[in-house]
Amino acid sequence: MRDHQTGGEADETPEARVTDQVREVREVRDSKVLAAMSHPLRRRLLDILRVDGPSTASVLAGKTGQAVGNISHHLKVLAASELVEEVPELARDRRERWWRRSPGVLNWSPSDFPDDPVAEAAESLVLERQAALVRQWFAARDDYPEPWRRAAFTTDHWARLSVAELAELEGKIFALLSSLADREVPDDGQERELVFLSVRAVPGQP
Repeated sequence: MRDHQTGGEADETPEARVTDQVREVREVRDSKVLAAMSHPLRRRLLDILRVDGPSTASVLAGKTGQAVGNISHHLKVLAASELVEEVPELARDRRERWWRRSPGVLNWSPSDFPDDPVAEAAESLVLERQAALVRQWFAARDDYPEPWRRAAFTTDHWARLSVAELAELEGKIFALLSSLADREVPDDGQERELVFLSVRAVPGQP
């Protein structure tokens, strides 16, 4: 499973914008790291830092409705597994602490965690979160203009593929989605919304 990490969006403040992050792949084979990234709140914090860029615990608390102390605890857990890192150059004084997602792509496979309940929980969390975000859209779509309701889509297909072909498909889709996630948002006057993109390809039977 790949978890693509990026910097901030175009509307991030100049002080918070972090550029030129090294795009690297981190193979996760430590159960403790997998557990750290698979907690529901910590997963949400990682996503917020991905989308909005560097932040403080107090700002993250406001976005999640959590106590600042709770957010600080979970940030320390993520930092211990090198999933987030401090950005001291953004702090205005010694008391202020800024955090960002560590750069790169997290890559892990259930095959590396045989009979490990942490891996099973991690897979379940990913699936539940993806489904929850889609249901969130179902509940809120009437609040969006008609063009956005028409533009949102889901699709599924069946295809007979070899392992090599499935791996090639993953590479192509990952490259396409990464090019959109990593790009500098064009200043062309078009309205843009934050869009959740998710793809699954698994062996199965109709």
